[in-house]
Amino acid sequence: MSKQVISFHYTLTDKTGKQIDSSRGQTPVMFLEGVGQIIPGLEAVLILLEKGATKTVTIPHREAYGAYDQTLISRVPREQFPVKEVQVGDMFKIGKDEEQRIVTVIEVTAAEVILDGNHPLAGQDLTFAVEIMERRDATVDELAHGHAHGPHGHSHEH
Repeated sequence: MSKQVISFHYTLTDKTGKQIDSSRGQTPVMFLEGVGQIIPGLEAVLILLEKGATKTVTIPHREAYGAYDQTLISRVPREQFPVKEVQVGDMFKIGKDEEQRIVTVIEVTAAEVILDGNHPLAGQDLTFAVEIMERRDATVDELAHGHAHGPHGHSHEH
């Protein structure tokens, strides 16, 4: 069986039922199965659903964005921080190339800036209400490129 390209809508809520995100009213999310484009726990559910199916599923944090890792908290002396105006919630890319990651400012004092390298949803079980909009066999180009293309394909030239 060929790898599938699956398009779906979702509404994401936390454990209290508060909406975190939704694709409703926008273009559905499209992914190529088996290449890590979406969180593993959600992909495992979606690949079993047929077009038109709806389902609400809770994905444990270990199959979503992982456990919260206290070792990803870092403290940078204020005078060494490259940005002078910084506020809690600001996000920055750090590192080079493949080692690049996003950190979030979680505290600012006169002496230091405290950064959190965890994904904002790390440590949280996530509930997704999903609807499969389309599913089809992946094209040769999609398999070669390692990701889904839209209905008209796309160019990798910029």
